Amino acid sequence: MKISTLILGAGAAGMMCAAHAGPGVLIVDHAKAPGEKIRISGGGRCNFTNLHAGPGNFISANPHFCKSALSRYTQWDFIDLVQQHGIGWHEKTLGQLFCDEKSAAIIAMLRAEMERAGAELWLRTSLVDLAHDGTLFHAALEREGKRHAITARNVVVATGGKSIPAMGATGLAYDIAHQFGHTLTDIRPALVPLTFSDQRFAPISGVAAPARVTAGGSSFDEAILFTHRGLSGPAILQASSYWHEGEEITIDLDPDANLFNALRTKRTESGRRLLTTELARHLPARLVEHLTASLDLSGNLADQSDARLQQITDALRDWPLRPNGSEGYRKAEVTVGGVDTVGLSSKTMQSKTVPGLYFIGEAVDVTGWLGGYNFQWAWSSGWAAGQAIARP
Repeated sequence: MKISTLILGAGAAGMMCAAHAGPGVLIVDHAKAPGEKIRISGGGRCNFTNLHAGPGNFISANPHFCKSALSRYTQWDFIDLVQQHGIGWHEKTLGQLFCDEKSAAIIAMLRAEMERAGAELWLRTSLVDLAHDGTLFHAALEREGKRHAITARNVVVATGGKSIPAMGATGLAYDIAHQFGHTLTDIRPALVPLTFSDQRFAPISGVAAPARVTAGGSSFDEAILFTHRGLSGPAILQASSYWHEGEEITIDLDPDANLFNALRTKRTESGRRLLTTELARHLPARLVEHLTASLDLSGNLADQSDARLQQITDALRDWPLRPNGSEGYRKAEVTVGGVDTVGLSSKTMQSKTVPGLYFIGEAVDVTGWLGGYNFQWAWSSGWAAGQAIARP
């Protein structure tokens, strides 16, 4: 079977590419349905982009690489596509955009765009072999127990990273990259809960609090969640992308820096009130109880000098913790790292050494923050590759 373009992976990036790559496109996936990550994202409502998406919201060994694709296919372009298909949406917080209804609407939209473009979709299909003869790619696919020989001018690798293996994620993109002489940056789980071997937070599992979490020199102000195994919540997930095993993170439980003055004022008004009682007006009571012994939060407000109140608030604002690990790819929303961008064109996503070979989406060393940024990279990189293929 001779085709123009074989796209491996029917996720967000792959389907976007298929909708723009011109005629003769075959897109394949080993799953039983396309867009499984889209389906489960955002609690089933798909956080499909972010109003603030820009290069500063992405991690890469080359922070400039993502600029071309993001600037040529922006969040506003995708929002326009969503509106053309009559899909209602809303902003939740921090520029995060969600579907009003089920995330299946985004999958249906992408399938409709692929069908309009004439792309063919094969599901429950596996790649058995891939080779390049200097001009064309030769792929062996297995579908429903049968082998299919495919010859294509272009191959687009859109198989993602290693995150969420229960949904079929593998390192196929990395294997193909190695096969064709591309290097990888260090890869690790990202947007993932952090763990502590001593389960120190099990007694306060389920407690959440606003905080500023710092890891690897980057800070995020959102909620944290204490769990039986460690720490989660948006601020922790964000910081996890910058955290490396063995390093400390820092938690600031008073990111607005109001607590010291509040305690001093209340000491004047209600000096007989227990310090822990007043702290529980600003922090979750179970968290205050958990910290009582380590911070010596005994006594009334009147017993606390300014120096002592400052000492307490300083400790709450600079709480160093050293996780022993993370929940790993099993719970990671994305993979940091991937195919090294030094070997790819930032304009087309094409290999600089193997004509017709493209890498897009999560497979590439471009990782977005939590909040719709990774989907925007999928749309932008998929569009860039599709445009390059359709108009060589």
